[in-house]
Amino acid sequence: MNKDSKIYIAGHRGMVGGAILQKLQQEGFQRLVFRTSQELDLRDSKAVADFFAQEKPEYVFMAAARVGGILANNTYRAEFLHDNLMIQNNVIHQAYLHQTKKLLFLGSSCIYPKMAPQPIKEEYLLTGALEYTNEPYAIAKIAGLKMCENYRLQYGCNFISVMPTNLYGEHDNFDLQNSHVLPALIRKFWEAKRENKPFVEVWGTGSPKREFLHAEDAADACFFLMQHYDSPDIINIGVGDDISIKDLALLIKDIVGYAGELRFDTSKPDGTPRKLLDVGKLNALGWKPKIALREGIKRVLAQKFIETMA
Repeated sequence: MNKDSKIYIAGHRGMVGGAILQKLQQEGFQRLVFRTSQELDLRDSKAVADFFAQEKPEYVFMAAARVGGILANNTYRAEFLHDNLMIQNNVIHQAYLHQTKKLLFLGSSCIYPKMAPQPIKEEYLLTGALEYTNEPYAIAKIAGLKMCENYRLQYGCNFISVMPTNLYGEHDNFDLQNSHVLPALIRKFWEAKRENKPFVEVWGTGSPKREFLHAEDAADACFFLMQHYDSPDIINIGVGDDISIKDLALLIKDIVGYAGELRFDTSKPDGTPRKLLDVGKLNALGWKPKIALREGIKRVLAQKFIETMA
């Protein structure tokens, strides 16, 4: 990419897309194209075709998706499958038709089998059953990365697919019903401290382990890979380290300075027991994350909840 390249960021108002937009602006890219979902419904094939015909972006960061936590994924199963398939099908196909030079498709670590060996290597894709609660979302993402792979094989498109681990950041979704575990816990502990609640409830047993990457690091990795990676093979983006949900809760409790009790609601699902990505391929290319988990959580608290925390 050159500084005068025309770049479309699909999903620029989302956590990752917004971080990619910010990264490109910081790097001096000025011909940036984006639309809100009200301005352009990516599920509408004609609208997407008209947009590509008008703008003709040279590069595309495909960060648009319908996302949510365990509850949202398991409740809106049909919508998560339908909407994500429509969104990515339209963008990827129009990028091919309008000869986009390169497209980066953002997948998700949930594409890997529920019981995949740990850490998860890229070649473990499609070697076992998925986690049921987010199966529709995962299947949509698998279809997207396979589209990129096969459009490359049949048409010669330079489309790459990256698989980020669990992401978090200041622009995350903090809704307690539809958010992922880390933003939900941050909000719960912040509100519990503010309202002097005697305990904070955590879903599940606390035993599952998760890896967390700050959205700014994810954006930096995407920017790096757009310039340095051209393989048809998917590539993981992560930190290479994980933490149990219980220890994550204790870490947030400590950062917030909450003195109450921690309770686990074991009637709620745990999800996948462990999900740690093998990031050897990415590290070998020369990229590593910069934001440690404690620092990242402090940043979210300071910027999102506007309060000084310990």
